[in-house]
Amino acid sequence: MTPEGEMAEWERLFAWSRAVPPHTQRRHGVPEPSVPFQCVLKCLEGSVVTQQSPAKLQLRLSLFDATHRHFFGHTWHSSTRTPRNPPGQPPCVLFNEAVYFHTSLSHPSVTAVVEVVAVAPTPEGLARNVSCGFGLIPLFDSRREPSDLAAKGRVLKLYHGTPRALLHPLLQDPLEKNKYMTIMENSHLQYSLKIHLPLEKVFHLLPENLLVSGLQKIPGLLPAHGDTGDIFLKPRLMRTAPCYLDQLCVLLHPSLEKFEEELLEQLNSDRLLKQEVGSALCVQERRLRVAVHNGLRFVQAPQVAVLQPAAEAARRQTTSNTDSTAEQALLLRSRLQLSEMVAHPAFGVCFQLEYVVCAAAKAAAGSALGPAAAMHTVRWALWSPFLGATCSPVLLPLRGGAHPSPGQTLVYRNPADSESSQQVKRIASGSVQFHVSTDAEHRVTSTDISSKAGKEPEEPPTPSLSLRSPPHPAASTQGPGLSLSQLLASPQSRDGRTVPRSRSAPAPRPCSTQDGRAERTAGITHLEADLWPGSPRADASSSEHLWAPPFVPTQLPVTAVALPAGSAALSRASLALLHTSGFPEILDDNKEPLEVTEPLNPAHFSPRLEEVDALQSNEIILQFLAFSRAPQDALEGTWPRTVFLTFQFYRFPPVSTPRLQLVDADGERAVGSAVPAQVLLQLNEDGTPSTEAPGLQLRYVVDPTFLRPGEQRVFVRYLAEQSLQMDIWDGDSLLLVGSAAVKLKPLLRQGRPAVRTLHELEVVSTEYEQDAPPAAGRDVLCPLGARVAVRGRLHLCLANVGHRCEETPVSPRHPLLSHTHVVSSPACGRSLSLHTSGDVRVSRPRRLAEVDSELAAILCSLRLEQSPEPLHAPHEAAAIQQHKMQRLAALQQHVDGDRRIPQHEGCSKQCTQYLQIIDAYRERTKQRYISQMLSQAITVTHTVYAMLGTAEFFEFALKNPYSTQHTVTVEVDHPELSVILDPREWRHFKELTQTATPLEEDMFHLRDDLRPQIYLRPKETVHIPFRYQMFSTEPAVTAVPEPMGLSKEEDAGRAQEEPTAAQMRLIQVAFCVSGGKPIALLQVKVEPRPPVVDQTFRFFHPELTFLKKAFRLPPWHTLPGAPVRMPSGDPEVYVRCSDPNVICETKNMGPGEPQDVFLKVAGGPSPQIKTFFVVIYTDPWLATPLHIWQFYLHSLQRLDVSCTAGQLSRLAVPLRGTRTLRRVKAFCSHPHELKVDPAGVFTLPPNGVLDLFVGVRPRRAGSRFFYLNLVDVECHQLVSSWLLCITCRQPLISKAFEITIPAGSGKGSNKRITYTNPYPTCRLYFLVTSRPDLLQFKEDSFQVAGGEVYTIGLRFAPSQSVGEEEILIHINDHQDKNEETFCVKVIYY
Repeated sequence: MTPEGEMAEWERLFAWSRAVPPHTQRRHGVPEPSVPFQCVLKCLEGSVVTQQSPAKLQLRLSLFDATHRHFFGHTWHSSTRTPRNPPGQPPCVLFNEAVYFHTSLSHPSVTAVVEVVAVAPTPEGLARNVSCGFGLIPLFDSRREPSDLAAKGRVLKLYHGTPRALLHPLLQDPLEKNKYMTIMENSHLQYSLKIHLPLEKVFHLLPENLLVSGLQKIPGLLPAHGDTGDIFLKPRLMRTAPCYLDQLCVLLHPSLEKFEEELLEQLNSDRLLKQEVGSALCVQERRLRVAVHNGLRFVQAPQVAVLQPAAEAARRQTTSNTDSTAEQALLLRSRLQLSEMVAHPAFGVCFQLEYVVCAAAKAAAGSALGPAAAMHTVRWALWSPFLGATCSPVLLPLRGGAHPSPGQTLVYRNPADSESSQQVKRIASGSVQFHVSTDAEHRVTSTDISSKAGKEPEEPPTPSLSLRSPPHPAASTQGPGLSLSQLLASPQSRDGRTVPRSRSAPAPRPCSTQDGRAERTAGITHLEADLWPGSPRADASSSEHLWAPPFVPTQLPVTAVALPAGSAALSRASLALLHTSGFPEILDDNKEPLEVTEPLNPAHFSPRLEEVDALQSNEIILQFLAFSRAPQDALEGTWPRTVFLTFQFYRFPPVSTPRLQLVDADGERAVGSAVPAQVLLQLNEDGTPSTEAPGLQLRYVVDPTFLRPGEQRVFVRYLAEQSLQMDIWDGDSLLLVGSAAVKLKPLLRQGRPAVRTLHELEVVSTEYEQDAPPAAGRDVLCPLGARVAVRGRLHLCLANVGHRCEETPVSPRHPLLSHTHVVSSPACGRSLSLHTSGDVRVSRPRRLAEVDSELAAILCSLRLEQSPEPLHAPHEAAAIQQHKMQRLAALQQHVDGDRRIPQHEGCSKQCTQYLQIIDAYRERTKQRYISQMLSQAITVTHTVYAMLGTAEFFEFALKNPYSTQHTVTVEVDHPELSVILDPREWRHFKELTQTATPLEEDMFHLRDDLRPQIYLRPKETVHIPFRYQMFSTEPAVTAVPEPMGLSKEEDAGRAQEEPTAAQMRLIQVAFCVSGGKPIALLQVKVEPRPPVVDQTFRFFHPELTFLKKAFRLPPWHTLPGAPVRMPSGDPEVYVRCSDPNVICETKNMGPGEPQDVFLKVAGGPSPQIKTFFVVIYTDPWLATPLHIWQFYLHSLQRLDVSCTAGQLSRLAVPLRGTRTLRRVKAFCSHPHELKVDPAGVFTLPPNGVLDLFVGVRPRRAGSRFFYLNLVDVECHQLVSSWLLCITCRQPLISKAFEITIPAGSGKGSNKRITYTNPYPTCRLYFLVTSRPDLLQFKEDSFQVAGGEVYTIGLRFAPSQSVGEEEILIHINDHQDKNEETFCVKVIYY
């Protein structure tokens, strides 16, 4: 039992750290990340020092919320200092004290208030504190970011009075401009304020808004190195000492039944006082929160355990011999692990006993947290395992009453005082008893040993890109069971995501802490777990190893969120246009036209309906109908004349459609539509429009002959969760128009014979730009912003027609796989045959020269003199015909008796020579043929249909054919096929594939050359696990995307033929005994299949440079197929790349932090495209990918252009010809701002050099990217491509105007401004505007005499919305150089 004064250190720190919470309005909403600050108060100078002499001065620092006029946190006091008056210098007081704190209230009104206090002694010997002034230190600016921290030292002006005046209602925000604030003349405080990132390491030890000095001792931190004594300058964590609590029970006085009866009676009385009428209350749950507290805060979020009365637990067991005292206890059967404990007197284990009480009617209905449910804290206790109380069991008294508690909640009162002894009073409030151990290895029980034998640790040593260390010694870390209220409620976690409901507590897994060590938690996220949003996981002790700091990208990460796949409903005008355009009808299985159906309600989706559907063959039809331009796209560029699309559906090969011409519908225009849709029309080979039906229709047939066994569910999930992303290209310029995405869920038939839906998709393009160029001489980072623009709308028809499958397909395109993952070895003692599969085959005997090319070559060399034609092995039909002709010739020679004798003698001599050669050849090759037949008799072939990143698992049943034991060596000749050596990995794949075969521990022995060996007893059969996984794809470098043609009879789904011989792989696995003799051979035939791409990224980057990007993963609950969130946090991420030359990695930034994937790719020469895949896993064994991303890196020639907005800048681009003469044309992405000369088609001579003149006139300032393509107009091939990096400066504005125009009137406004020619001679000027859509000139150019005034006529277009626009008017000279720039601010009201 703990003595009374044993926790004095904890009590002192707990009382000192009590702080005023922030205003209640600030505590709502999702908490923001906390910002660590270091404020150094250096020197106080001025009259404030001389006025208070000879008193000592002190500085006090507090946090203040000006919006709510509320002080919060904890006031920090400096040490008292005596003023100094050096000769020749003003009087001052040196402090040089550093204050550290962190806060998540990132609001401009949150400031730090510094108060100057004079401490003077009184006649009675006491200290008298007088406020001498105060100052305000802003922490955040108007953008909710930390204030300008570039200055190393600042001067803080002081105000007269006391900071308590800030609570007066007349002092409104902003305080610095308030008339009641009077500045103290010639008085200031020198200070510095900056972000202190090392403080993030101790967030779990230091409460938020608590101001502490660097000289103060904080439990959990080691003393500082050096003479400074500042522990926060480079904080070092103390080593953790985990402890384990077992056999925990809680006793309440006088008994559990009477205690709960009195508690319910008091709660009923309170409810009657509030005039609440209802049924009686009952106890729904009894919980115990257990956490480690360092006197300042909880080191980690409390673990929640559900307690059960001993009587209730005894009734569930077979034996019921328990005494009355034990039946009144609350028991916890599971073990609690506290891995964040530190050997420090202030560290203690806090126990909080809570009751969930609800109405009896609610409890009968099974609702735990309804409107009538409430949770009450009834008792709490604190215990430190490092204060000499090492006895076991430990008995602690429970506390109650109106006293401060670590949980910051009200606690039920203690029993009334009595005249009992002090010992009785200590346990009158109840007690908690438990067994404790600080060494996990000595506390493993028989139950833990059995659980270890049945299940391995869940975190295997998989090669990972993140730094990890081995977990703690094995111990039973199974947490307590989930409470009923957790099953019925979905509490919010710290990051704001909903924790999924579960029926049992998931087994915890090691979590990586900030310093790389692994920790285990047995807690569950429960109800008020988010009361401590700033409580990160406890840092483990400092290890002896050096850990790399987390990588911080120097640019904003690209959010890995797919394009919006929502489609707008088509208007009746659009439906009428599509209906009258003559698109081909889609027929169902009965050859009847298929009507448009309504999309299925997502809430009514049932995978069961897809499985039991009799029409198992799905004919997926994609019909591209029309393409319309967005009204706001007029400024972005010219509209394409032809387009083509690129996309990939499921695991079919990528498709590049033929060029489609955009044709206006004859006389069709929707009423009120500014830009009507243009119908897509196919082109003939000569480029003329086709006379067939408009549109483009592609078909994909997905039937059991295409799908692998069990792949039907995967395909259904793909349709239900994924979207089809399409890239739309300009067919003439080969520039990317934009991208669109459509959800594939409408293709689910759900028992219907066929479905057909119409979609109108937004085609969006992303342009990266900067708001303004960086200032000269400043090393600042200006991240590029993304501007997304809607270029047009694509009209698409999706259909799925169901067909019945034939039970015995005639010629399946892909052989079906076996449902088993076990490959049997060949049976021993069977007859040797060329055909080992057991089937009967009949073949005609053939000559040796027909089947052996080597022998045919030898015989051919002997007959070169007699016959000019070489001997070769003919086909079977040709061999039969040749044999008949030879027999006919022999018959004719027999009839002719005169010539027969000499010819017969010559033939006999030649045949004898042939037979001798054949006999010698047979003797030489006999051993080889016998070895081949013997090898073929023990060879088994297994076919693997491999996909990128997916591990294919199978087992080989190896049998020892001998009557003696042998040690067998497994020899594999390919790196992508390996033997599974880790039993945990083997168990994982067996559970994944549901393979019911035996599993053995420590089955393999590794030789020096890392080849596995296995010991086999006589006639014994064992299963050897294999995994095949490929990460490489071919080709890695592809050509430029160009339109491709599909024949009228060919479907996109049928374009995937059998893999070629170059794509197929044959891997040999030999099982050899001593001496290298094989007892079995396994041939793994690998047929690759295209992967299912979840998201596509396309980047345009300068050639021969590195692309460095960071991609932020979306929240886990938004990823299709993501695992259910576990209480320990988000799962760890593993990434692999298909290209070994691409650096791809991800690192764990800590709990609750976003997860980023980092890429570094080397670009090739222009116009090459590098294609690669990135595979993302949350499975440590890398078995099944969670996401597959496809990347396209377009390498372009880079041109840097520095120019001024509104002014023409010229440059020459050299063009180098290819080996042949080409007719080319230059196309640009922004034709209104980029001009080329020659603008039309011109001839590029072979191996010649020409100059292409480019004129750049940007309309707005900033950094942008323009694209320039040189295209062969005859072959539609990309010859060259450039990336123009434009850095545009804002011109000097000489005049500014402001006009108001009514919005929505439909009428524009005519205005006039004057311009005076500053030159003495006559000049010609040109007018350019930054917004030609809003402003037109009466004349685009004018000529004015020297010194004369010219009136410029302006016409402002009307606007339908209210707002403001700034329009620039550039006046350029005859060389298109800017003379003056006017700014017109247009206000639409």
